[in-house]
Amino acid sequence: MWARLFLCSVAAGLVSGALPVWSQELPEGKGKELVAASCNSCHPFYARLGGGYTPEGWRTVMRMMANHGVTLPADQIATITEYLTKNFPEKAKPVGAVIPGAVKVSIKEWPVPTPGSRPHDPLAAADGSLWYTGQMTNVLGRLDPKTGRFKDYPLKTPHSGPHGLDEDKGGNIWYTANAAGLIGKLDPKTGAVTEYKMPDPDVKDPHTLIFDPSGILWFTAQNANRVGRLDPKTGEIKLLTPPTPKSRPYGMAVNSKGTVFYVAFGANRVGSVDPKTLEIREYVLPDPASRPRRIAITGDDLVWYSDFSRGYLGRLDPATSKVTEWPSPSGVKSEPYGISAINDVIWYSESGTTPNTVVRFDPKTEKFQSWAIPGGGNIVRNTSVTRDGNFVLANSLVNAVTLVTIAK
Repeated sequence: MWARLFLCSVAAGLVSGALPVWSQELPEGKGKELVAASCNSCHPFYARLGGGYTPEGWRTVMRMMANHGVTLPADQIATITEYLTKNFPEKAKPVGAVIPGAVKVSIKEWPVPTPGSRPHDPLAAADGSLWYTGQMTNVLGRLDPKTGRFKDYPLKTPHSGPHGLDEDKGGNIWYTANAAGLIGKLDPKTGAVTEYKMPDPDVKDPHTLIFDPSGILWFTAQNANRVGRLDPKTGEIKLLTPPTPKSRPYGMAVNSKGTVFYVAFGANRVGSVDPKTLEIREYVLPDPASRPRRIAITGDDLVWYSDFSRGYLGRLDPATSKVTEWPSPSGVKSEPYGISAINDVIWYSESGTTPNTVVRFDPKTEKFQSWAIPGGGNIVRNTSVTRDGNFVLANSLVNAVTLVTIAK
């Protein structure tokens, strides 16, 4: 959550009156002092800058800051935005490769109502609605794709950073509060929110969550290096620690036998959890540089992952530990991210390209097909699948929800 951290740094600095040593590295210009003002209460500026932003991206970042509760005078916001836009433009990205093929799709995008919401994870619900986590506005958003109408559901704990989403069999929407150390449950009929706090105060960042077939909710806590299990009937939470330190458990999926799989974004690992014994097994990916970020499982229980750091699509056979990989169409810097399996075909997004792409990979033919996302896409962090087999994206920086309808 770079925007939140940067904002904290700026706001703290405005009242401290002292400038850090790193401010000497900033380019000269109007706004330098406002950007540099910091009491080192948050992460350093350069550590969170990443690849910079487009002018529209910086304006969105500033809206995210305002949404997260920090208020600055309008003239200071304008000055900071102008300085950042001029001095930290978006670095060049690979062009999103468009590969032709026989499959036809239509792509529809809906801008979410509040600018700077930063839609993080999408969810296709059983009733046909599309949900998303408004990470910077502290809401869960619901879209009716038939009418285009949105409804926001405010959450109980302020600035909780809603992140992952899933739905239980009763239609309740569950989410991880990534900035508040809790799991939440929303009843859409009443708007009531129930919260489940982490039993360990060091586990501050619940990340992704998923239900297994028995109704148990599993989740990852990335920086805490934990995998969690929550029983909705009792509210009991158990926390498990993967064998590899700082492995950063991230995306999750469940196979046909109820075994929980996750990818470790801090290591070249895929992990599995036995739901009965709670034993964790790790599978080592062949390239030490692999950093898988999201995961999907096909009907044959093969595990597919998006290798964000290397620009690859990977497949793991848990029965043999065999790994097979394919270069993503836009290359090593394409940053494959959100991924889903639809009728045993793999669909994912390249988040590091301009524009972002939707990529289809058929395991039977080992052929790719891809499309540019209208509006740029920027950035598809996770994906979902509708009951009728269409692909749902949340586009965080362009503040939108997207439906990819696949011709049958």
